[in-house]
Amino acid sequence: MSPESILCLYKEVGETPLACMERFRVEHPEYVGVPMTYAGRLDPMADGLLVVLVGEECKKKDQYLGLDKEYVCEVLLGVETDTYDVLGLVPRNLGEVGKESRKNVGHFFGTDEISHVLKTFLGKHTQTYPPYSSKPVGGKPLFAHAREGTLGEIEMPTKEVEIYDVALVTTREITREKLLEEVVAKIAMVTGDFRQQEIIASWKKTLEQEDAQQKLTIATIRAEVSSGTYMRSIAHELGKKLGVPALAFLITRMRIGEFIADSVL
Repeated sequence: MSPESILCLYKEVGETPLACMERFRVEHPEYVGVPMTYAGRLDPMADGLLVVLVGEECKKKDQYLGLDKEYVCEVLLGVETDTYDVLGLVPRNLGEVGKESRKNVGHFFGTDEISHVLKTFLGKHTQTYPPYSSKPVGGKPLFAHAREGTLGEIEMPTKEVEIYDVALVTTREITREKLLEEVVAKIAMVTGDFRQQEIIASWKKTLEQEDAQQKLTIATIRAEVSSGTYMRSIAHELGKKLGVPALAFLITRMRIGEFIADSVL
């Protein structure tokens, strides 16, 4: 069997795109030694469609990088991190946010309230890159600046993005106790050095200091966006507009251009 030139793989939570490709190679020995590259990365905590180019198709990578994307994203309202997703440190001063925000942390946000705010995201926007991203500034990626504590010494890069459509799918509540259980399980899936132990400690310190049965809201949204749009940033901004900390609890990429998750291998 000769290798295909384009593969639609499903990257699991906890995997890097490279680990996803290597897993595929192990399962399909005919691809061992064949050049492969992914067109559009996914963060370790995200899952979903990963388009992989094979052989000569690798030379056309730039043609694929600009394709529009579609995501389903679970947004946790009530907690934020320095990465805007689960795999990040919860700020030490989270419990000291403004009174107006603090009173809303345990508030259940209704569908009308969230849907109204989501409409403000439609259209073109200038989006600031998340502090923990691979965007290079001064010869090193932003995440390196963040780890070294030098973000204040650089100008944060921005990118014009377009949100074609965004809508609320559903909302649900989760107790702090259950949330901590799920967060620890998610982080346990991640391999490599991503500050896992320090991150888990910060989550425990935050969630265990309040009533374990207090509930937070998770809103699931679906968005069609231009290439380069960070769903982590949308989750972060949604929280700011609602008046509470927020992060991307789970990001699933459903589509890249005409490639859809239903066709993944």
